[in-house]
Amino acid sequence: MTQISDFDSIRPFNDSEVSEVIDKLCSEQYFLRILTYLFPARPVSETVASMKQIRTIDDFQTKFILPFLDELISTTTEGLTASGLENVDSQHSYLFMSNHRDIILDSALINVKLHERGVETTEIAIGDNLLIYDWITDLVKLNKSFVVRRNLPVRQQLEASETLSTFIRDSIVNRHQNIWIAQREGRSKNGDDQTQGSVIKMLNLSGSSHNVIDNIRELNIVPVSISYEYDPCDYLKAHQALLKRDNPGYQKSQSEDLTHMSTGLRGRKGRVHLSFGTPLSLDDSLGQLGKNAQITMVADAIDEQIHSHYKLWPCNYIAYDAVSGSTRFADRYTPADRDEFMAYVHEHISRIDSLTDADFVLRNILEMYANPVANKMKTV
Repeated sequence: MTQISDFDSIRPFNDSEVSEVIDKLCSEQYFLRILTYLFPARPVSETVASMKQIRTIDDFQTKFILPFLDELISTTTEGLTASGLENVDSQHSYLFMSNHRDIILDSALINVKLHERGVETTEIAIGDNLLIYDWITDLVKLNKSFVVRRNLPVRQQLEASETLSTFIRDSIVNRHQNIWIAQREGRSKNGDDQTQGSVIKMLNLSGSSHNVIDNIRELNIVPVSISYEYDPCDYLKAHQALLKRDNPGYQKSQSEDLTHMSTGLRGRKGRVHLSFGTPLSLDDSLGQLGKNAQITMVADAIDEQIHSHYKLWPCNYIAYDAVSGSTRFADRYTPADRDEFMAYVHEHISRIDSLTDADFVLRNILEMYANPVANKMKTV
């Protein structure tokens, strides 16, 4: 049988490691500065003292992470709602796969709602490109994150993918631990949420069957749609698209990653809704298809749930009509709604220094909000 020690290079921390890791974190000056940012109304010394009393991963989440998230939800959103939680049985373990909009919050908000329902929180996939400092690695692994290794030479990347796939399958099937993973590598930059076939291929690597359908069915995938009324990073993503257009070799820097993380956390989000789908139903007849066709069908089944369950806000309809030059959804918003949203968009665009093409950025932002409408229309 696979042992958890087989995954030491990527796994989250366990209870026996908590005290040592917290002591290490609390001696790190950068982390202490972050505590001021996370808990501005609380003295750092008080937070440190509370943290040093923590002995388990569950305590860390309930006494440190969840209070922070509760404060964040109350100050940066107009409410977090959820539907479909009746599809989640605490006696089963699931692979929750969602669209990916925010670096940190997508999985965090899912865990908030699972915790409220009395369901085990997920272990969280996080790309190693975001683990810029050792203290970030320590912090996220205390919060049940496991590492997805990226940008390796071909042979090493295959080995890393096999290890990751085996870890995920072992977590769900043997450890009965819920898992969260995004439907794609990296966030959707344009609001067009599509499951990457490479993610399904990775999950299939650890299966014992030659049939992709059987291997995927064992993972008990539940698609989740995350619908932010406003994306705090929309202008940053649009500017990134402009930079990439003008310089195809452009790569986001580590400092930009930190900016995206902090903006996503503290920026305005409006209303946020999570829609939990049903465990993926895959017909046995799909097993007669070739491997690549099966992978495509699995991705399509996930997309269908994410697109159809996505909650559309007035700004999505406004953006769709603006991009399409129509009034198709004019009954879904008021003139005041439109004025408010367009003022929001232009205010965000004004935050970009030395902007070279405002029209491109405007169009890009509007498409971010319009694409969920176009995707949902395809499921009707």
